[in-house]
Amino acid sequence: MPTYAYVCKNCGHEFEEFQSITAEPLQKCPRCNKHRLKRLIGSGAGIIFKGSGFYQTDYRSESYTKAAKKEKDTGKEKKDEKKTDTAKKETTSETKESKPGGKNKSGKSDK
Repeated sequence: MPTYAYVCKNCGHEFEEFQSITAEPLQKCPRCNKHRLKRLIGSGAGIIFKGSGFYQTDYRSESYTKAAKKEKDTGKEKKDEKKTDTAKKETTSETKESKPGGKNKSGKSDK
């Protein structure tokens, strides 16, 4: 449910009211009790759709989207570095275990 801003044309009282979208606009001022209220049009808070088909990130600013993409790419690079390091370690340990002309893990000759 949205929050609507109101101003009284009689006394200048400004306030906000939490109302249903289908509710009729208020008409009576709570301060002076005159029927001189006007609902203001404002930007309000950003709308966040929740539920299937809508995502909170659908309407992000361009700068936020770029920063998120950069952060995601940085995370991928770190994962790739870890994979490369792991592969190097495996290759190094395999070479040490099985040298040409030497004995492998089982103790048998490579030849």
